[in-house]
Amino acid sequence: MALLEILHFPDPRLRIQAKPVKQVDENISKIVDDMFETMYEAPGIGLAATQVNIHLRIIVIDLSAEKNQPLCLINPLILNSEGVTCTEEGCLSVPGIFESVERADQITVQALNQQGESYTLTTENLLSVCIQHEMDHLQGKLFVDYLSLIKRERIRKKLLKQKRQVAV
Repeated sequence: MALLEILHFPDPRLRIQAKPVKQVDENISKIVDDMFETMYEAPGIGLAATQVNIHLRIIVIDLSAEKNQPLCLINPLILNSEGVTCTEEGCLSVPGIFESVERADQITVQALNQQGESYTLTTENLLSVCIQHEMDHLQGKLFVDYLSLIKRERIRKKLLKQKRQVAV
């Protein structure tokens, strides 16, 4: 397994739309393993392949405190959504920034697991929000896109300034 580099906003590679996985094979399984390792190390609760410059429709999530409930979604598709919730979100690609975003409270999603088996999952609350957040990444969308242009620009400038300070 290997740690992957997490791209940070406003990196233009975060805007690339992910392509469907054609076949779940050893290469895809290794990518999933590397994504889990990267997410746990960061630490985070969700990671989309786009965030590590792999433009395939792969998401990994683990909401457990013990980091022992890994969930892999390959080629996820939301079949149904209900209700509305407004939750404060953060993102490994937008470090240190937390803002409230409105999303569906409950979703039903269909995906493939790491073995390439199809499954359907109905979920709500944090897991629902996390899946929607990560699925946005697969479309080249970030949670800051839900914010006003002024807020988004302020965040962009702040992160670029931090990056320059680290580089010095």
